[in-house]
Amino acid sequence: MHDYSRRRLLKTTAAAGVGSVVLPGVATAGASAASAASAASAASAASKATGSGKSRPAKLTGRIVTPNDPGYAEASLGWDELFVHYPLVIVYAQHTEDVVNALTWARQHDVALRVRSGGHSLEGWSNVDNGIVIDVSELKSVHIDTASRTARVGAGLNQLEAVTTLAEKNLAVTTGTEGSVGLSGATLGGGFGFLNRYLGMACDSLTAAEIVVASDPDRAKVITADLKHHSDLLWALRGAGNGNFGIVTSLTYQASPLNSVAYVQATWDGIGDLQGVFEAWQRTGPTADNRLGTQLEIHRNQILLFGVLAEGTAVEARKLLAPILSVGTPEVSVEIGNWGDVYAGFQIPTEEEPANWKFFSQFTTEPFPKKAISVIASFMRDAPTDDSNFFTQAFGGAVRREPRGGTAFPHRNALFYSEPGAGWGTRGVPGSGDELTPVAQAWIAEFSQALRPFVHGAYVNVPNIGMQDWETAYWGPNVDRLRKIKAKYDPHNIFQYEQSIPPATHH
Repeated sequence: MHDYSRRRLLKTTAAAGVGSVVLPGVATAGASAASAASAASAASAASKATGSGKSRPAKLTGRIVTPNDPGYAEASLGWDELFVHYPLVIVYAQHTEDVVNALTWARQHDVALRVRSGGHSLEGWSNVDNGIVIDVSELKSVHIDTASRTARVGAGLNQLEAVTTLAEKNLAVTTGTEGSVGLSGATLGGGFGFLNRYLGMACDSLTAAEIVVASDPDRAKVITADLKHHSDLLWALRGAGNGNFGIVTSLTYQASPLNSVAYVQATWDGIGDLQGVFEAWQRTGPTADNRLGTQLEIHRNQILLFGVLAEGTAVEARKLLAPILSVGTPEVSVEIGNWGDVYAGFQIPTEEEPANWKFFSQFTTEPFPKKAISVIASFMRDAPTDDSNFFTQAFGGAVRREPRGGTAFPHRNALFYSEPGAGWGTRGVPGSGDELTPVAQAWIAEFSQALRPFVHGAYVNVPNIGMQDWETAYWGPNVDRLRKIKAKYDPHNIFQYEQSIPPATHH
């Protein structure tokens, strides 16, 4: 179905002539009368072909980028430059109505669509060839009620913007550590970082979401999911919401007070101390004071420990981390400050990161035995680049408590999360690092296979493309319930991609 419709639209663009792309329902600056007529004709034909004559033909609104626009190359590129796609049109929504129009247009013309916020989809699934990308990254409204500690934010905020804006009011919600990642994407997949042991998962603070759905036969509509309305959908959005049920345009969070943090960084040269450091960390990080969030990051030439102690002092932080810091002779620094300032301070500019990335996600419920730590050491010594790493995040604490209404995120009993990741290539240089691509991909595949006896499950925000039973790996016992909710809110499976939730079928 989609292939036929895409071919039809591509023929329409080809007929418009070289150097111009004319899409039905899109007014382009300087379009000729013939091109406009062609667009109107195509819209009419598409409307009849899809049986949508009952509805008024939709028009695309917002900031529209097509292949003949100078900003197209940049607009069509995601954070992970390993994946390159060529969408027919990219709509940057400025208002919720732009999302409604774009979704209606895509349905009327039977065009494949993808939803994008921060552009960090790690398998490139927020983009699509010859389809429409509905991008919400410019929806950046913020309304904070300090009395009730609620924050309603547009779905376009990235994590850095969210953390720093809330921190100005001495408030916080859990986010991941990379500031350029979209807040909505992180939250809707679960969302964890330094504050998860203190405040729970990011999705645990989500109390409402405005979402554009396609449940009506031939149009889009806006609904609000909260504990009183569409509570089943709110449950699903808390951990399985990315591109599955509709397009989230705003999120409401219950924020928590946070005046200051102690931020600790420790560095060990080489990886000779890995056995001792990892063993101490996995016995300490997931069971320490709930205010303490920790991560280990192992590179081929160093071990890094990061810790954030909410409302803590430098002395407290060092004391809580003493079992780890007493291994070897790490270089240690402690900084006390507002969470927004600390968070902004440890960001790495995107342009300084490698162009291409590959990851494999997994959870652990029992401490790694020495054999597993030896596997990590062995693979890290042979890592394809200095940027490649093995990353961990301590769980426990508030992660084990579900919020009122529950969530679709099932990995609450994990001791920690971990992932091997390979980074290579230079940003903005097409084809950069191509010779390393098969090496990096093979390294990840072999590394993750070697760790399989010690891990389980997977994290939907870091998808494992080769995993057979991916639905159960991401959502465990919640799969059947998620499929039923999918059938209710997206019965026609409009929101689909390589690992999207299929709707339940009625027998």
